[in-house]
Amino acid sequence: MEVTGGRTEVPLISIKSMAPSPTDLTRLLRRTESVVPRHDLESRIGRPLRVKLGLDPTAPAVTLGWAVVLRKLRDFQEQGHTAVLIVGDFTAQVGDPSQKSDTRRRLSAEEVRGYAQAVLTQFEKVLLPEPLEIRYNSEWLAKLNMNEILDLTSTATVAQMLERGDFAKRYESNNPISVMEFMYPFLQGYDSVAVQADVELGGSDQLWNLMMGRVIQERYGQKPQVAMTTPLLLGTDGVAKMSQSLGNYIGVDEPPAEMYGKVMSIPDSLMEHWFRLATELTPTEIDDLVKGSQDGSVHPRDAKRLLARSITELYWDADAAREAEAGFDRVFVRHLAPEQVDELGLPPGDPIHLSTVLRDAGLVGSSSEARRLLKQGAISIDGTRVQDESVARNVLVDAVVQIGKRRFVRFVDSLT
Repeated sequence: MEVTGGRTEVPLISIKSMAPSPTDLTRLLRRTESVVPRHDLESRIGRPLRVKLGLDPTAPAVTLGWAVVLRKLRDFQEQGHTAVLIVGDFTAQVGDPSQKSDTRRRLSAEEVRGYAQAVLTQFEKVLLPEPLEIRYNSEWLAKLNMNEILDLTSTATVAQMLERGDFAKRYESNNPISVMEFMYPFLQGYDSVAVQADVELGGSDQLWNLMMGRVIQERYGQKPQVAMTTPLLLGTDGVAKMSQSLGNYIGVDEPPAEMYGKVMSIPDSLMEHWFRLATELTPTEIDDLVKGSQDGSVHPRDAKRLLARSITELYWDADAAREAEAGFDRVFVRHLAPEQVDELGLPPGDPIHLSTVLRDAGLVGSSSEARRLLKQGAISIDGTRVQDESVARNVLVDAVVQIGKRRFVRFVDSLT
């Protein structure tokens, strides 16, 4: 890659643009935590902007957490600005150290490629097809030579890097920090140079990296980007930020019934947070809901049903959301089996060893888990709880077995 006249030349893959529509700054600022510098955004907003968002494919799902910042990118699209979505296939192999207390495992190129393919189609559930550029940062990062890397790293000192909160904590605690991790903010900042970003979006944990991008752009003769961050969405546990590694997430492409049911399972204390970050309800509508919940005019159950419908409809449609709600009511309000249940053939033998059958079918992780669920009364046959591992074959034939709250299977006789 050549840097000529302070400008990095990178071939564009797919550019689609349109004239910007009248700007709604209030809409752009909604669900943001930091805008640095805000006056710079206000001065630039009258012309078409290149708005960058980089996401590293380190897992196969696009979660509701990712969708918070993706929807902010869509806000810019709806006002005619070009969304520049960078798939960090190169930086994913380095690993973003943000909010990490130790060195993370380095992903292989093959793993990253697999994750990238998985998430690309899911982006379509959030972003508009245009104006949009989708770029892979290996286009330019993989081509940097040693002179260019040394020039890039001269932008900041070690002391400046250690001012970053997570690095400072690890250094003070004598936890290792690899030089490769130091490289990550430089590489992310160079992405902004490569695509000539006017605005860069990120979660609140990315502000330091976004500010480094401003410094690096100046180093290469570009006008520094505006750094805009969105709050982090707490996961379904209501404790930690939504993360695939923690399992406290909902994916944007999960089936409507699964999505609706998972939202209904979150703690009540999480509802306002999710209404504000994960739905398209207006701030006034959300304020009214919060007030109603406080004065007793809105029942928490009804508020949560609205939350589940709103999120499911956002990624599917109104009909799918209604069907998901009806299915949820059938199982959890009327305590009936779902209308559609997967069928599974029973193995030979009589009686049937239930824990083994459930394990082999992948309905539980192990026989010991099945035994624990049986002991807890969390397994039922046609609505009747069972605790014995051995069940007569004729009892299971054509019966619906429920495991926990959300897993159902209908057994059929494989011998007939």
